[in-house]
Amino acid sequence: MTTMRELSPSAVNLDERPIARRVGLILLSTDHTTETDFARLVAGEGIGVYANRIEYANPTTPENLLAMRPRLAEAAAAILPGSALDAVCFSCSSASAVIGDLAVTEAVQAGKPGVSVVTPALAAAKALTALGARRIAMLTPYLAATTRPLADYVEAKGFELAAVTCLGFDDDRVMARISRAALVEAAVAAMPDDAEALFISCTALRAVSVVAEIEGRIGRPVVTSNQATIWECLHHCEAAPKLANAGRLFGHTLAKAA
Repeated sequence: MTTMRELSPSAVNLDERPIARRVGLILLSTDHTTETDFARLVAGEGIGVYANRIEYANPTTPENLLAMRPRLAEAAAAILPGSALDAVCFSCSSASAVIGDLAVTEAVQAGKPGVSVVTPALAAAKALTALGARRIAMLTPYLAATTRPLADYVEAKGFELAAVTCLGFDDDRVMARISRAALVEAAVAAMPDDAEALFISCTALRAVSVVAEIEGRIGRPVVTSNQATIWECLHHCEAAPKLANAGRLFGHTLAKAA
């Protein structure tokens, strides 16, 4: 029999963390897009991204979005139990507007006390503020009934809506299949001459990779849901963006009072 030698753990040096910074993601069970965007644009040697999914059933209506609220605390607690996170992002734009930022924050912090909480709706508002835009256009893939609470949210944050366009989809799995070329054309069509910026809502959309193309077409800044949450999560990690062609937003910092 081979002799086995067991060392004392005290003889082994330990790093404070396996990876320096940690971002948690709470995703809809149907989400096809957020993980890939965060894996591509956030995760790396210095930042780990750790995801958990919560039950969600289409169609994408205010009622179904609101039903996720009771599941947030348990979902947050299950992300690296016993370990601190630098931020937790609840990755659903329309749900964050319907549930409300305070309610989302309270629910997530019930599972991860004291963590910084990021929602796409509030991150987008902070991003538009950093860009100096007040009169904006908004594009969503949702039904009108699902778009309305988000439009109300944006106006309550002090922005003026020059135009709102919704594409009429009710299934986030289908929203994720909208081609990048179609997103570009829809964005161009949604942008009136008198708007200062365009907000493209929905974490399901594959919009981050075409932000620069849209900005080139419309000549004004573009904010997307995943782009804004990535921008804010990087801020909480005190990390500089490693992004190329991801839009004008990444030339701006998050104001502490935003």
